[in-house]
Amino acid sequence: MSFFISDAIADAGATAANTAAQSPDPLASLILPIGLVVLFYFFLIRPQSKRQKEHKQMVSELQKGEEVLTSGGILGKITKVDENFITLEIAKDISLHVQKSAVQTVMPKGTIKELNS
Repeated sequence: MSFFISDAIADAGATAANTAAQSPDPLASLILPIGLVVLFYFFLIRPQSKRQKEHKQMVSELQKGEEVLTSGGILGKITKVDENFITLEIAKDISLHVQKSAVQTVMPKGTIKELNS
């Protein structure tokens, strides 16, 4: 039995010597985390910030008379634009006050007429 134990101890010593001689390059160990950060930036962070920038520009350019769709699914025509709110006419003599940031999409002219006919 002592024969197997001495072999195991000898093998462990040889493995430790080989490990010390072949220490990994610190730069090579950082390649994976840096690659993941770059992937997250190009696939998640950059597109999201681009969408936010486009939405902010669209909201700042809202004008009276445009037909819009809100994030709640309400389709209406803008009758009044304030600093933070807009007034939407959703039917004849029915208006809603909605935050500008709730506007999701500016619809093409005539969308409301198309839906009513």
